[in-house]
Amino acid sequence: MKVALVHDWLNGMRGGERCLEAFLDLYPQADIHCLFHVPGATSSRIDSRVKSCSFLQRVPGVRRFYRFMLPLYPWAARSLDLSAYDLVISLSHAAAKNVRVGKHSYHIVYCFSPMRYIWDQAESYFGKFRIALWPVIRALRRWDRAGAKRPDLLIAISDFVAARIRCYYGRRAAVVYPPVRTEWISSCQDNQPGKAFLYAGALVPYKRPDLVLDVCARMDLPLWIAGSGPLETKLRERAGANVKFWGRVPDSQLANLYRSCRALIFPGVEDFGLVPIECLAAGRPVIGYAEGALRETIQGVRHWNHEALCEAGGPQNSATSNVAPDGASGVFIKRQRMGGNETLRASLEEALRYFLSWEESFLSRN
Repeated sequence: MKVALVHDWLNGMRGGERCLEAFLDLYPQADIHCLFHVPGATSSRIDSRVKSCSFLQRVPGVRRFYRFMLPLYPWAARSLDLSAYDLVISLSHAAAKNVRVGKHSYHIVYCFSPMRYIWDQAESYFGKFRIALWPVIRALRRWDRAGAKRPDLLIAISDFVAARIRCYYGRRAAVVYPPVRTEWISSCQDNQPGKAFLYAGALVPYKRPDLVLDVCARMDLPLWIAGSGPLETKLRERAGANVKFWGRVPDSQLANLYRSCRALIFPGVEDFGLVPIECLAAGRPVIGYAEGALRETIQGVRHWNHEALCEAGGPQNSATSNVAPDGASGVFIKRQRMGGNETLRASLEEALRYFLSWEESFLSRN
């Protein structure tokens, strides 16, 4: 059986690319196709299996400006020739699910998320330009919805994503949680927790790194930011002396940051949320919103004032078979209806103050 794996683009090693490597474990001889590929940006294993890219590969500056090429995605996806394959598996949060396959091919889509930029998070990405871009967004929605009807099977990475697939595409999706590797965390040196809070992940609007930076500045709390993305320049301009930027770090350094931080702050609404699970595996607490897939992957929540705050006591993870080691410090989750930025900031401040109070009480007892 001839197998193709389709990925949106290969310009960094993140959660989606780790999933791609897991599929290569299942189909080691599979060819990889994508919209564009930056050699050396993922892994040698992925690089060695890349068979073809769309015409975007030949566009100057695609690595830096690919987000502005959104209107070209339909043509880029269509330009990939997959007619010779018996099985096509698309790993997609953008255009990969919309490829055209051969008449006798079986097409499975492992969906990380419906395309955020044109559906629920268009305002976060485009801001005041959203109204001007509305004709383009509307056209892309039609294309995206039509393309999502063609695959033979849709698989979502969480119940949260499956619900959005049903809402936007009118299709039911099976749910298979992504694989989570934690041995690279447990094999690192056992650092002592420090005083700095940690934000880890891409610096993109929907993950809300700006919120973390603002709240830590208000409360005069030390903050580490590990990651890169389009918001990095603005965040560096706003950052005070309490913030240290680490940039995009290798796994070994990220594991040490997990183990050395006071707690991870995770303010975004995630489709799965690999970072909190990894931080729990390192034995450190997580402060985040109990919305999205975090409500599925992090269990053991107690309720406080009719909202969700999780206290220490062995948090368990249904997606990873209890990867948190014995003695993990627990998870604190503040659930808040989405409102304006001030509401979000106030909610995160409240959760942080609660965490600091709990930490002081916990340390005094131990």
